[in-house]
Amino acid sequence: MNPLFQALGGGGGMNPLQMLSQLKSNPMGMLKQAGFNVPDNINSPQGIIQHLMNSGQITQQQLNQAQQAAQNFKF
Repeated sequence: MNPLFQALGGGGGMNPLQMLSQLKSNPMGMLKQAGFNVPDNINSPQGIIQHLMNSGQITQQQLNQAQQAAQNFKF
């Protein structure tokens, strides 16, 4: 299982579509609940992704896998 998917709750009984829906509705809350450290002043999806990558919290491979999963669900 993708570590990013698992960290966002993919192993906790939530199906991927539910997980993506929750991530879309409350991205900062879900990211923080999953243990990611994102400053409150970053509020754009691109800014959040860039921060996670720059801080080493996610790898390019994990990002690619998450983006592919999102495309598969037409998210």
